[in-house]
Amino acid sequence: MAYPQYHQNHVPNGPNKTKVVVVMVPFPAQGHLNQLLHLCRLIMAYNIPIHYACTATHNRQAMLRVHGWDPNSVSNNIYFHDLKIPPFLSPPPNPNTPNKFPSHLQPLFNASLHLRDPMAELLRQLSSKATRIIVINDSMMASVVQDMGTIPNAESYTFHSVSAFAFFLYLWESMGKTKPLETKSKIIIPKDLPSHEDCFTNEFLSFVGSQYEFQKLSSGCLYNTCRIIEGAYMDLMEKLENKKQWAIGPFNPDWSRRNQLVTSKTIENAVKTLMASKEGDEMRKRTVDLGGAVRGSMDNGGVSRLELNSFITHITRLEMPVDTQESFPCSNILEGEELEGDHIIHLESSDACNEWRDNLAREMFDHWRASMHES
Repeated sequence: MAYPQYHQNHVPNGPNKTKVVVVMVPFPAQGHLNQLLHLCRLIMAYNIPIHYACTATHNRQAMLRVHGWDPNSVSNNIYFHDLKIPPFLSPPPNPNTPNKFPSHLQPLFNASLHLRDPMAELLRQLSSKATRIIVINDSMMASVVQDMGTIPNAESYTFHSVSAFAFFLYLWESMGKTKPLETKSKIIIPKDLPSHEDCFTNEFLSFVGSQYEFQKLSSGCLYNTCRIIEGAYMDLMEKLENKKQWAIGPFNPDWSRRNQLVTSKTIENAVKTLMASKEGDEMRKRTVDLGGAVRGSMDNGGVSRLELNSFITHITRLEMPVDTQESFPCSNILEGEELEGDHIIHLESSDACNEWRDNLAREMFDHWRASMHES
């Protein structure tokens, strides 16, 4: 595929200020690059200029590997900024490592933190050309945009590339699973969750923890999810984070049983259950109903479209013709349906929430390190 044409390192000129511009700051890994590029496409539909800022290599990678839409359809409203980072080691992947995490990319992740200075310079340039600068940064790049706080007409929003449930679970586990929780709908913590022991290295967990402290500077969070699926967890995150949360996805599928070899017998049994049983009939109906609802969520009037409208209204400070916060379904749990798992039945807010949030980065890292050592 030919490398798409794009506007590079361009800052608008002229006496008239643009009202609002959005600056996307992705984490330099494909799954993160792709999601924020998709978000660019959604926001461009509102005629808002987008500035996508990363290294030259990763800007090129994002465009060449994008899927789901034609990169050559990118309009004149997106500008790519090739920022520089110092040289770093690039070791080959180790196929024999016991941990499945791509640890050979850690030097790149560490080097990406040097984007702070060129990012600050870009934001200062844009701040003189626009009334308001909206920074949407990957949660793993929070420290890179920390100087945004010195720019009076800039504000930032954290994009989480994972589901609301995944991020909620990280926070809840860091609290020792002891804090009582409550939402308008039933909360289910599934049993036998896949282990995280082989997901991350200690070095990467330390990296994650170092970024969490800077996420406090953001004005809200965007999630790769849909309220039809995770409305209850979105409600919980608003209470735990005490800031606005928007569900504007999903952008990509979830995954499970990553370390298990699926046998032909397992497949045969699953197909029999799905196709030749009452349980299978119910599963198929629920799948069709849920799939249709999720696909329709980005249509006009759909829940994710309303969430996106709400976010655009917020960052542009414009009035919308409808109340976008009313009548959101909170989950896909059907009335009268019983699900297995521990039910969380109430939430009591207190000053303790603020205390644990201040030290959360360290607690997350200590928790993961202890669990890996125990294994």
